[in-house]
Amino acid sequence: MSPSRPTYGGRGPFGGGGGFGGFGIGGGGPTPPDVIAILAAIFVTFTLQFFAITRIVPALLALSPAVWRYGFVWQLATYPFVGVSGPSFWFVLGLVFLFLFLKDVFQRLGRRGFWQLMAWTCIPAALAALLVDGLARLVLGGSFGPAPFGIMQGQWTLWAVVITAWAALNREGTILFMFVVPIRALWFVALTLVLAFIGFLASKDLAGMVGIFTAVGLTYSFLTPGGLRRLRHESWLRLQSWWMRRRMDRLRRKRGFTVVPGGEDRDRWLN
Repeated sequence: MSPSRPTYGGRGPFGGGGGFGGFGIGGGGPTPPDVIAILAAIFVTFTLQFFAITRIVPALLALSPAVWRYGFVWQLATYPFVGVSGPSFWFVLGLVFLFLFLKDVFQRLGRRGFWQLMAWTCIPAALAALLVDGLARLVLGGSFGPAPFGIMQGQWTLWAVVITAWAALNREGTILFMFVVPIRALWFVALTLVLAFIGFLASKDLAGMVGIFTAVGLTYSFLTPGGLRRLRHESWLRLQSWWMRRRMDRLRRKRGFTVVPGGEDRDRWLN
């Protein structure tokens, strides 16, 4: 099996589907440089926000209405890698756990599969959030809540994608929460959605909640057999078929080819 393709189903890296003893996530072997780069980007942008001379950098990379106001389209791709939080022990602890889950998902999907997942989830999630915010400004004259996109900003969307991907890739796995309470891996998908809803109740950030919901839904679909991955593959095949037919039509008109009608011969070309 190609290293860029995920392994569906099965019991994941937890052996017999039991608890993950020593956490059991993160996988073995060397850490991929992509994972190191992602964590470094989050930490550096997190640090830059606390200095007046550098806080413009994370501000330009984070998701904002400037995407459609001023054409800052790069924010659609950069916002998941911007560190947002207050300076606290919990930010560092969050990075540690993000590293473990991120490394595990990256090793399961491979470099190509991982970045395809990020492109097919984070960018549409940002577009969905911008659409909700734009409609709110158009209809209500302002955003829902004082800080739109807050609950999906930065590593929060990355967390949602990685946790959902990990759960989808380890459907039969079970985690011993606090080393005592068994939790099925797929429950983490529901937990992510519940946390996003609680964040909405506290912030009234409807656009951010829609963004998180979109990211979670697309991630799970992307990694589910017959889901978004299959739809994307079939769409690509249809596009190739359409292009080849157009090309054959141009050749027929240019060189005077004739199509023999009927049955299996309808796509055979004769001069």
